[in-house]
Amino acid sequence: MSVFDLPIGTPARIAEIKGGQQLTRRLLGLGLRVGSEVAILHHRRRGVVLSAGGTRVALGGGVAEKLSVEPLGIDGTGVG
Repeated sequence: MSVFDLPIGTPARIAEIKGGQQLTRRLLGLGLRVGSEVAILHHRRRGVVLSAGGTRVALGGGVAEKLSVEPLGIDGTGVG
């Protein structure tokens, strides 16, 4: 599932980064990696603003479209 498909406020876990090593390192520098728990704060045109570990991270559309996420249930487990 894409981050664009998540409603605002929905908790999710990053399932896959569909990019190369450079993108993966860049996201790691922002505190985002496979398994990180995030929540969508805003959809901004093609980009998104995520909450990750108490930090806000703004991602442009090109980067955001390369993140696959899985929504989390209330207890923090994957849904579906």
